[in-house]
Amino acid sequence: MTESAHGTTCRGIVRSFDETAGLGVIDGADGVEYPFHCIEIADGTRTIEAGADVGFDRLGKFGRWEAANIRP
Repeated sequence: MTESAHGTTCRGIVRSFDETAGLGVIDGADGVEYPFHCIEIADGTRTIEAGADVGFDRLGKFGRWEAANIRP
C-alpha cells in the first residue's frame, strides 16, 4: 500500500546513489532519511550525483517514507 503526501514539497541533499543498483538515500532537511529508486528522479535520467540539493515528495511505502518525484 502506498500513501502520498500530496502538496508537501520537501528539501534535502542526496547522501548516496548507487547507479548500478539504482538505489539512493536523501538526507531530508527535516532530519529524516528518505530512500529512493532511480525511477523517482523526475527528469528521467535515472541518475543523480551525491551532494545534489533536491526537492522531492514523500511517498509512504512498506511502512516508511520514501522520496518520490525528485528534482533539483
